[in-house]
Amino acid sequence: MVLSVRKWVRRITFVLLLSILTLIMYGGCRLAATWIVPSDPYRIPQGHALKVFHPYAVVDDTSLFERLKVFYWYGE
Repeated sequence: MVLSVRKWVRRITFVLLLSILTLIMYGGCRLAATWIVPSDPYRIPQGHALKVFHPYAVVDDTSLFERLKVFYWYGE
C-alpha cells in the first residue's frame, strides 16, 4: 500500500484551515450577538418612554374568543 505524503499534508492543511476559519467565524458571530443584545432588556424605561406591558393589569369583560379575534385582526 502506497501512502502519499502530499495528499496527507493537503488534507491536514485543509482540516486546520477549516477549523481555524470556523473558530474565527464563531467568535465573530458571538461578538456580534453580544453587541446587538441590550445590556438589561427588562429595566424600567427612562425619559419619555413607557413600559406598555403590565403582567397584573385588569382585563375588561371581553371573552377569550373576542380577544383572540382582535389579536389576529389587528395584531394587538
